[in-house]
Amino acid sequence: MNTAALTQDVKKPPECAMRTPRSQRPNATVPQFTNSPTMIVMVGLPARGKTYISKKLTRYLNWIGVPTKAFNVGEYRRGATTSYKSYTFFQPDNEEAMKIRRACAISALKDVNGYFTKEQGQVALFDATNTTIERREVILSFAKENGYKVFFVESLCDDPAIIAENIKQVKLSSPDYVDCDKEEAVADFLKRIQCYEITYIPLDDEKDRNLSYIKIFNVGSRYLVNQVQDHIQSRIVYYLMNIHVTPRSIYLSRHGESELNLVGRIGGDSGLSPRGSKFAVALGAYMRSQCISDLKVWTSHMKRTIQTAEALGVQYEQWKALNEIDAGVCEELTYEAIQENFPEEFALRDQDKYRYRYPKGESYEDLVQRLEPVIMELERQENVLVICHQAVMRCLLAYFLDKTAEELPYLKCPLHTVLKLTPVAYGCKVESVFLNIEAVNTHRDKPGNVDVDRDTEDALLTVPEHV
Repeated sequence: MNTAALTQDVKKPPECAMRTPRSQRPNATVPQFTNSPTMIVMVGLPARGKTYISKKLTRYLNWIGVPTKAFNVGEYRRGATTSYKSYTFFQPDNEEAMKIRRACAISALKDVNGYFTKEQGQVALFDATNTTIERREVILSFAKENGYKVFFVESLCDDPAIIAENIKQVKLSSPDYVDCDKEEAVADFLKRIQCYEITYIPLDDEKDRNLSYIKIFNVGSRYLVNQVQDHIQSRIVYYLMNIHVTPRSIYLSRHGESELNLVGRIGGDSGLSPRGSKFAVALGAYMRSQCISDLKVWTSHMKRTIQTAEALGVQYEQWKALNEIDAGVCEELTYEAIQENFPEEFALRDQDKYRYRYPKGESYEDLVQRLEPVIMELERQENVLVICHQAVMRCLLAYFLDKTAEELPYLKCPLHTVLKLTPVAYGCKVESVFLNIEAVNTHRDKPGNVDVDRDTEDALLTVPEHV
C-alpha cells in the first residue's frame, strides 16, 4: 500500500471520484445461508446437556450470521401449569399431564413455523427430550408438511458423575425447584429421569439410517454422525465436535497503548508507547498471579501485540486471523481526516457499522468470518490469553456474551484492561480487570446524526480526545 496516500494532508484521491457513490450502491443484506429452513431437534433424557448444547449452538449460528432461535418446550410447560409439584407430572400414565405436554410441544412447533415464515429465521433449535418415536414422528411430519429440513442431536450419557454435576449446576436452580430443599430436589429430579427412561427409545442406527443426526456420547468422548445433508449441518457437526465442558478461563486483552493510538490514527502497525510497554509488564505480572500452568498465549502478526506478549516471557503463538480490521484507504488516518477526505464513507459506516466495508478493506461482518477458526480453536482449548485489537476483541466478546450484530461494533474494550471470561452453566461470567496503567480512550460511540449530508461537527461529535 502507498503510505504517502494516507497522510493527513491528502485530499480526495482520484479513485474516490471514479467509484460509484456508495449511496447509489445496493445496501448490504443479511447473508442467506439456506432457502430451506432447518430444525435442529434435541433428543435425550433430562440432565444430558441438551439445553447447554442448544444455547451454545444458537449463539454460534447467530454469531456467524445464520438467524437462529431456540424453543425450549420446558418453558412452554411451565407457562401452561400453575406450579410444579413433583415428578409424578412426568409419569407415562399421567394422562392429564400428557395432554398438557403434547399441547406444549404443538404450541412450540407453531411458534417455530411463525419464526420461519414471519421473522425470516433460518434455523430453529427444538429443545425438548423427544425421547419417543411417536414424538419424533410428529416433528418429522410437521417438518415435511412445511418443507423444513430436520437434524437430530442426541446426547447420551451413562456416567453418574457427569449427570450428578449437571443436576447440581443447572437443575437445582431451575424454576421447578425454587425454595425447595436441595436434597429433595435432587431426589425428585432423579425420579423424573426414571419416568423418561420407561419410554425412552434412542435413535436407532439401523431403523433411523435415513435420518440426519449426530449422537454425542458422554459429553464428547465419542460421536456418531449420520446423513449430513448440507453446509449448515456440516458446520453444526464440526462445532459440536469441538466444544467441551472442562472448567477453564479465556483472557481477552488488547495490546498495550501504541504510538498511533496516542495520535488518534486507526490501524497501522506501530509499536508500543512508553505506557503501552508498562502495561505489557503489568500484564505479565497479572497472568503470573493467575497461577495457570498450561496457559496458551496468542497474538496477531502485528508489532504491538507481539511486543506486548514478549514482556510476558513465555511462548506465544501468532495468528494472522487476529490482525486488526483492515481499514483499507483509511488506514493510519484519524477520524477527523476520514471525515475531511471521505465524508460519505464516514457517514455510511455510522449507518451500519457491522456490515459497512472500508474501500479496499474489511467490515465487521468480514472480520467475524475471518475469526471463526479462532473461535473454534478457543472452544477446543482450555486456558488461553488472546492479545489482540479493538475490533477483533469486540467480535470475540460478542460470541461469548451472545451480542447482536448491532451491539457488536460498539462493545467497550478499553486499552490496558483484561477481560476474564469463565464459562458457566448457560453463559459466561465476565470479570473486568484494569491494570492501573493509564491509556488513551479509543472508543467512539455512534453519533446521533448519521446522514450523509451532516456537518463536520455532528460527524465528529463522539470522536475521543487524542494528541
